[in-house]
Amino acid sequence: MIKKQCQFLVQLKLCGVTPEQIKSEVGSYGIPEFGTKFVRGMLVDTKPTTFDELIRISGLSHGTDVWLGNAQSLIEQGTVTLTEAICCRDDIMIYLIKQGLPPNSAFKIMETVRKGKALKDPAKWEEYKELMKQHNVPDWYIKSCEKIKYMFPKAHAAAYVTNAFRIAWFKVHKPEAYYAAFFSIRASDDFDSEIMCFGKEKVKNKMKEIDLLGNNATQKDKTMYPVLELVLEMYERGIKFLPIDLYKSSSTKFIVEEDGIRPPLNSIPGLGTVAAQGIEKARKDGKFMSIDDLKIRSKVGVAVTDLLKKFKCLEGMSQSNQISLFG
Repeated sequence: MIKKQCQFLVQLKLCGVTPEQIKSEVGSYGIPEFGTKFVRGMLVDTKPTTFDELIRISGLSHGTDVWLGNAQSLIEQGTVTLTEAICCRDDIMIYLIKQGLPPNSAFKIMETVRKGKALKDPAKWEEYKELMKQHNVPDWYIKSCEKIKYMFPKAHAAAYVTNAFRIAWFKVHKPEAYYAAFFSIRASDDFDSEIMCFGKEKVKNKMKEIDLLGNNATQKDKTMYPVLELVLEMYERGIKFLPIDLYKSSSTKFIVEEDGIRPPLNSIPGLGTVAAQGIEKARKDGKFMSIDDLKIRSKVGVAVTDLLKKFKCLEGMSQSNQISLFG
């Protein structure tokens, strides 16, 4: 099971999609620690298959000058494998003790390196280098230590990866629950029903638009992009959004139903959480008799009802409770 979860991050067949469908070689969209473009690139380069390797990747991604221009180059050149590279601060002390260095010296070298101080005290570092060479520590290892500015503790990496691993389980085995939870908790501010709830083509078009803008894209578009990636993946896995419904939609949470995922009222652009909660509270007292009744009981204005009309949430509802003699 653990190996399958690790492979999920790099083998898209486990969730039934191809790289062409989701524009990625790995399946880690929306997984904490592994969902960013930077770490996805690391997954492509290293292709982890064990839990230990995921922890190592977490250490590399949180360090400064640990991956780029350092471990990445060594792995690409074939000098080392991921399991041999320096990834977390603990790796240094453990490795040096295994090479025969006294534990106290191994600890001091680790502390010097993880704080980025290897070259700040040349005399002391020469002393450490000589000690390491006496115990057959290779040159690539010493040079790698010299480049590091900051290193992540292994315990932190293990905690982060454990959490990510649990979430990845749901993404593989309970995808509807995973996507509903992600959109409710992590994407509530960046989810736009007008773009995301009407099929994958509209999502793809928005992604192309943002790609073409490049650095000129607005901050809103930049923060929306990772959500678009996950929505596209969801569509490609055969899961769809249901229409927003005045009575069935929650005010703030995405709900899993038999035929798909129902977006909340506040996912409508411009319809705020307070207004959505007012509607949800008011409908508990029964159906709305008219649009005016909705406005009065929910304490919302014309702007909100216009948005609901736009999303066809008020179809068949009259404007007023009054009966017109000429209607």
